[in-house]
Amino acid sequence: MLRAALSSGGGRLPALLSRHRHLSGSSSIAALFSDPSPPADPSAAIQSAGVDLSHPDTVPALLLHPDLAGNYAAASRFFSWAASQPPAAAALNSRSFNSMLQLAAANGDADRFWSLVSDMRAKGYGISKAAFRAASESFRAKDMARDADLLQEAYAAHARNAAAAEVCKILRSPDKDEASKLAMLGGSGIEVTDELVALVVEKVGQFPPQAMVFFRWVEQSAGAGIGWAKVYNAMARVLGREDCIEEFREVLRKMRGKGLQMERDVYVTVIDRFLKRKMVEDAVDLFRFMTGRPENLSVEDFMFLLKKVVVTGDLDLKLVTRLVRCFHNAGNEVKASAFDAVLKSLRSVGRLGESGRVLMAMEEGGFAPGLVDHEKAFISMCDAGNLEEARDYLASVEKSGYKFGPKIWSFLVQKYSLGENVDMAVTCFYEMLERSGNENMGSALEVLVSGLYKKKGAKEAFKVTKNLVSEKAVVPWQSTYKYLIHKLTRQGHLKEAFEVLDLMKSNGFPPFIDPFIAQISKSGTVDDALCLLNATALKGLPSRRVYGRLFQALFKEGRHEIAQQLLAQSPASVQNHADVRDLFDRMKQDGPVAAALADG
Repeated sequence: MLRAALSSGGGRLPALLSRHRHLSGSSSIAALFSDPSPPADPSAAIQSAGVDLSHPDTVPALLLHPDLAGNYAAASRFFSWAASQPPAAAALNSRSFNSMLQLAAANGDADRFWSLVSDMRAKGYGISKAAFRAASESFRAKDMARDADLLQEAYAAHARNAAAAEVCKILRSPDKDEASKLAMLGGSGIEVTDELVALVVEKVGQFPPQAMVFFRWVEQSAGAGIGWAKVYNAMARVLGREDCIEEFREVLRKMRGKGLQMERDVYVTVIDRFLKRKMVEDAVDLFRFMTGRPENLSVEDFMFLLKKVVVTGDLDLKLVTRLVRCFHNAGNEVKASAFDAVLKSLRSVGRLGESGRVLMAMEEGGFAPGLVDHEKAFISMCDAGNLEEARDYLASVEKSGYKFGPKIWSFLVQKYSLGENVDMAVTCFYEMLERSGNENMGSALEVLVSGLYKKKGAKEAFKVTKNLVSEKAVVPWQSTYKYLIHKLTRQGHLKEAFEVLDLMKSNGFPPFIDPFIAQISKSGTVDDALCLLNATALKGLPSRRVYGRLFQALFKEGRHEIAQQLLAQSPASVQNHADVRDLFDRMKQDGPVAAALADG
């Protein structure tokens, strides 16, 4: 009987076959496909034999019937032809493929066997237990140990995939609550393995609620052989996100309690996710967890996170301290390059004004800054316009034992001078003198004088300069004197300008008379001219060169009367000088002259 000949699948030939008394369907198909070149379209012959291949039981039964099972070549050709037909013409299901698998293994056709396995995977079919056992026995009997081993692996992989699919189906049940899903998983009889965890996490990892149910079941059901490190790393990868942060923290606590490490790729994935979501505190906590095994972290990891902390969201100095302390306590040295990198990051987001506070936060965490680091922080604060805070920072750092050079205080004076609060620039200048002495103050004083002139006028700039030179022995640059004389004379403050000229001479600089001559020639009096001449006299002797320039400038401006009055009050040595007499004679004859007198 046909049914008695079937070895698996519960298959049977349709009742149609029993109507053919002279030729059974299986034998006619075997005969049809025994020829290496069967008809181009065997359908007509098969239909005439009364075989309905569209029935799901037909092909499995035919393949395992002795007529085809004993004629592998015919069975193989028949299956290939059937596989090429549309489903309505030939129904090939999982049992059909498993039947053909058994025949291929029984005949030692490894190529056809694995080709079938590949096709089955593509269609979502698995290897049945009966096919697995039969094929394994065939491979072993034919000394095909490698194929037997590969089959064992393939069957196990299918079993794992099937188990994972079943778990996912339960987890995705839309009408079940968590308790119901846990009960269903517990009653499924599925064994928890490392492979199962990996497969399920890959499928439900983007759905944390489902993943949480799965992980709770794993923790309840896993046996002693489970690799907890892999399980918890998988959990951390999935739950390390904003909407599961409490669950993630719980995972870290459990890992710490079990002495488990987080894999580096998991750390990188999660920390990147945290930073993209501006979860800076959680990123620092994760870094602190990783420092439990310092070998898992590098200086680059620390630097990367430190720079992110100071630029992401609202600046939290406590997090800066916590991060630096974690890295330092793990046995690492926090180098000055770390603060340099922080400054660049602060500059990139317009936070240079926070440089001092960030440096102090790093110091609290274990960084040992040097004077250069404090100077960089101070200059950055000044560049950001936080002058008051920068000034307080200087005082605080110096109080702790550091001593800044004049360059740093000069920088603060210059910044104040260029800003609106020039009075504070003056105050800082005096503070600078108290701390650093009066040497090398020229640069700061020049900017201070310029700032005072712009904000309060030339007389105020003169007043401060005079006090600094007379009482504090500060030596301005020559350019500062010239600048101040120029501004005073232009505003008509000749008396103050003459005092500056005296200060200039006291510091060993040659007198700067050009602005005086220009101003006196246009609107000055004889007394003004005499003051200039007295200021430029050398050892009490008047300078005929200065006299000559004054007379010439007065003539050029048409002020002949003032020139005559000045000449009348000049010493005889000047009145009788040939060049002077010649100048006045030419003035009487030709009017003003333009030629310059040579110094007599």
